[in-house]
Amino acid sequence: MNFILCAHAIIYPSCVADETIVQPRKMEGHTDMGLIGENFDTGLTGRMRDDEYESRSGSDNFDGASGDDQDAGDDHPKRKKRYHRHTPHQIQELESFFKECPHPDEKQRLDLSKRLGLENKQVKFWFQNRRTQMKTQLERHENIMLRQENERLRAENNMIKDAMSNPVCNSCGGPALPGQISFEEHQIRIENARLKDELTRIVALTNKFLGKPISSLSSPMSLSAANSGLELGIGMKGIGGSSNVGTPLPMGLDLGDGFLTSPPAIPGIRSPMGLLGNDAQLERSMFIDLALAAMEELIKMAQADSPLWIKSLDGEKEVLNHEEYARLFSPKPAGYAIDATRETGIVIINSLALIETLMDANRWAEMFPSIIARAVPLDVITNGMGGTRNGALLLMHSEVQLLSPLVPIRQVRFLRFCKQHAEGVWAVVDVSVEIGRDAANTQFMTCRRLPSGCVVQDMPNGYSKVTWVEHWHYDESVVHQLYRPLLNSSIGFGAHRWIATLQRQCECLAILMSSITSDDHTALSQAGRRSMLKLAQRMTSNFCSGVCASSAHKWESLPVVTLGDDMRVMTRKNVDDPGEPPGIVLSAATSVWMPVSQQKLFNFLRNEQLRSEWDILSNGGPMQEMVHIAKGQGHGNCVSLLRASAVNANDSSMLILQETWTDSSCSVVIYAPVDVQSLNVVMSGGDSAYVALLPSGFAILPDCQSSRYSRSNNSCNGNIPKGGGGDDEGGSLLTVGFQILVNNLPTAKLTMESVDTVNNLISCTIHKIKGALRVA
Repeated sequence: MNFILCAHAIIYPSCVADETIVQPRKMEGHTDMGLIGENFDTGLTGRMRDDEYESRSGSDNFDGASGDDQDAGDDHPKRKKRYHRHTPHQIQELESFFKECPHPDEKQRLDLSKRLGLENKQVKFWFQNRRTQMKTQLERHENIMLRQENERLRAENNMIKDAMSNPVCNSCGGPALPGQISFEEHQIRIENARLKDELTRIVALTNKFLGKPISSLSSPMSLSAANSGLELGIGMKGIGGSSNVGTPLPMGLDLGDGFLTSPPAIPGIRSPMGLLGNDAQLERSMFIDLALAAMEELIKMAQADSPLWIKSLDGEKEVLNHEEYARLFSPKPAGYAIDATRETGIVIINSLALIETLMDANRWAEMFPSIIARAVPLDVITNGMGGTRNGALLLMHSEVQLLSPLVPIRQVRFLRFCKQHAEGVWAVVDVSVEIGRDAANTQFMTCRRLPSGCVVQDMPNGYSKVTWVEHWHYDESVVHQLYRPLLNSSIGFGAHRWIATLQRQCECLAILMSSITSDDHTALSQAGRRSMLKLAQRMTSNFCSGVCASSAHKWESLPVVTLGDDMRVMTRKNVDDPGEPPGIVLSAATSVWMPVSQQKLFNFLRNEQLRSEWDILSNGGPMQEMVHIAKGQGHGNCVSLLRASAVNANDSSMLILQETWTDSSCSVVIYAPVDVQSLNVVMSGGDSAYVALLPSGFAILPDCQSSRYSRSNNSCNGNIPKGGGGDDEGGSLLTVGFQILVNNLPTAKLTMESVDTVNNLISCTIHKIKGALRVA
């Protein structure tokens, strides 16, 4: 009988070279505990005392001299060296600062040296040796764990050898005869050994993720307990269930087996994860702990009967219960305004598709084009488990915008954490990485995103029920007075806007993916429709960047004192971008209050029969719609191709590409002139990237007293400009933006005449719109 011996590989701990220390010093006053976590072996203390720099402060010096001073030549007689030790107070202060910032900069070291009466070099060397000490202790702890695992595997290997050399009969318990163990049984034993090894690896991973040990698993009951513990470690087992998210994680420990992989470097973006060794591991452990706490907070805020939300005075919306929130989580920091909202809606998309969209930065920005100006993935902290997004944790940077030059873009660096709570129930939470850190280091920030995101639940008909929570702290002083009521009433960046945009975009995708053809006047192929929509998408993105000045396009602001603070003028030079005409492009945008409702103003601006009343491109007559591609159920959500009335036979070579859409949070009318030859290529399915566009258009936001929001909101009273001619449905905020080519030579100089020209164009357009609507 032939037997196959399956022995575990023997693991020997590798020798780890100590980090070179600059100016090693005698250290004292440190405790060797509290660096690794609650599971640190107290027996390590005695074994580590043989290392000179591990039991000493690391910054003591003779007369405060540096190493170079001590190594001076023999030309001068040596002074008598006095040995200085740090006082307990100095060591306590240094330890306290080290916990907050292991890598102080020059300014911080100088401040510490002045405050503690030490030299700058002493502080510098103390932190160097302290970091080396922590690294050495971590490596020693890992080596001890490897030795223990090695001994266990060696014992198990010997046991398997003994069992296979002396087989026992299953029936009588006596020695087995040759040939009694079948080939199938032998294969089962091999598979069993492989599964046990896989289970051991999962348990080790779970121990690190939870921050506390789980007993060795050898039975189905204990396996079930491990699965439950793993789920608790990532979030909450079911919405409203018990949570273990508050468990601290061991600092500096890898999550193992691909959990901490980093994506390729992004050109132009410096990843904050560009640290080395244990510092990066420590940072990631802090991120995981923050993400777990944020997920717990999101689930509590998304629950339907949560005491964190109360009805407003008008009874139409929910407002945050600040007292309850401060009791459960944390109070509002001084100097910040609060923007907290919650909204629930039904969306034409299933949970898996929506989760994949949210966890991909590019697809997320495409799903919310009017909200997300730019989204950049910085690091992948965890990839998820089992080939799914469950447990995925990303570090991202985004620019969130409101379509007006009077509201600054909100730039935020945040964690995005995804968790599956039950079958068909997912949650995605975002939280600024600055949350929970020293408030003094974030005083310069204009906004912070507290735990925000959505809970997605599948519906039987393929739809999803989405509960969205938005929670911001922001500096109100950077916002123009005209838009402060809008932000105070949570219309600008609130959850309602995210839900409305998501519903509109999913409806558009459902229509484009259906077999129903567009009701255009010319038969467009599917490839032609896709190219037209892609061209319109780029046009809208360029318009938003010109209005909000996002970093996605390299605009340079022009401070023009004569135009006032309500007008933004920017410029850029285009040399090799085929999507724009070469030369100097000028962008100008402003926002005004209009005493007409959002819907009325939108219907007027998108009506091609009335376009001659405000658009100089119409040649004084009505326009004809040549192509209509529907993007929603309403007639206003579409991409269309317009032709102006020709003054002579040579004017037929120019068409106008236009995109319009509207929902309860915003309406836009964006257009750009395009030559017929380029459009023929696009409509036949060709590449639209080579079509040059200079978009212009309008963005219309409801004011805080429109019909969608109650007039009894006290935050909006008294902020509407006085003027006649308004209707009974309230007013709206109109943003007008134009981009023009002022010179086709990139090397040319911009003149004030060009600035005055675009300023007069905007002023004239607003005046014509008010005249056509008969408002002051």
